[in-house]
Amino acid sequence: PRAMAVIVTRGLSVLFQNVRSCTFLHQHKARDCWRCVKRYLLSDNVIRLLEFQQKKVAIANQMYISRDQYFNNIEEKLKNNELLLKNDLKTLLHLCQTPANVEVAKNIIYRYHAENRNMAFGEFKFGPLFMRLCYELGLEETAEEVVKDQNLKGFFSDSTSFNIVMDMLFMKGSYERALGVLLEMKNQGIKFSKDTYTLAFAVCYKMDTDESYKICNMLLEESATRGDFVPRHAFCFAVAFAIKQNDVVKARSIYSHIMCTDSKICLNLHVLLLALSGAQQHLLSVLEKTVVNNVPKFVKKMDFSQEVVAAVRKTLENNSELQSRFEDVYEMLKLSGQITALSLNDMLCHTPNGKRLLNPLLDARKISRRTFKPLHSALLSE
Repeated sequence: PRAMAVIVTRGLSVLFQNVRSCTFLHQHKARDCWRCVKRYLLSDNVIRLLEFQQKKVAIANQMYISRDQYFNNIEEKLKNNELLLKNDLKTLLHLCQTPANVEVAKNIIYRYHAENRNMAFGEFKFGPLFMRLCYELGLEETAEEVVKDQNLKGFFSDSTSFNIVMDMLFMKGSYERALGVLLEMKNQGIKFSKDTYTLAFAVCYKMDTDESYKICNMLLEESATRGDFVPRHAFCFAVAFAIKQNDVVKARSIYSHIMCTDSKICLNLHVLLLALSGAQQHLLSVLEKTVVNNVPKFVKKMDFSQEVVAAVRKTLENNSELQSRFEDVYEMLKLSGQITALSLNDMLCHTPNGKRLLNPLLDARKISRRTFKPLHSALLSE
């Protein structure tokens, strides 16, 4: 009994040390790390940073040895050429707190991938887990390096890993590097997700070069050929990019592919396209229909960017009658609070809200972990 008491006491001591260390880290990050709160294009459903951090705390709580001891044990395994198990790597990634820890984890990943290159990992993918770790610590260079490393080809076999890297680089303004990650993803044959298209067109829009415009149009054509789903946000970036390139005809063509246009960004782009196409009468009719008066605060209002309004006003300079009508509408929009200082770029570069499934069954497991075959529909309802 006395020996058991000693073991329990030591275990509690290690547990307290892990919890205290992890809690301090997350409190410190909440104060000082802008990466935890500032994002642009990927929703919480994709980044899942909070979920990842909660998992880190939970795993730290379950440890019966200290974090340093665990890292020493793993490094000892590496030196002795011992077999690395899946749970070894999972636990290690959740225990990383510093860039030095990540370097150790990276070496383990190389070894693990070399040993398991030809084995099926089932449903679990380490790529997004490592990328969330890099995202948390702001290690976009490390993330970019590993997804491009041909020695790790197949380890990052999912679109989420590449998307998170591109989002990190996008936040840093490293658009050319983000485009390089996109092209690497394409070369490796990774299927593009809807988030990939949003990031791809956003990066091309930000680069604003002839080459990036060609890439944007090529991706649009390929998505149409393959029948891939392109989200509204991605189309909006493509439309805005075509406008920046003074290709109004192309911009109108892309805009026509947007199925649902009842958003603030779409309305601003629509108004701008009408102005640039010379359809001033139609433009003024759209503005007049958008004005809302004496409605409750919770009723959704469509806002117009001051930047877009200025561009519209410029196209009406040679027609005093239409200009006078426009100024009247502008005053009404201003009085109803529908003119915003946000630029079109600000509206485009926003973080979308993550959507929750109304029916949990829709998110239920559909593939067997044992056989990797689809589960029978009857099992899904249990």
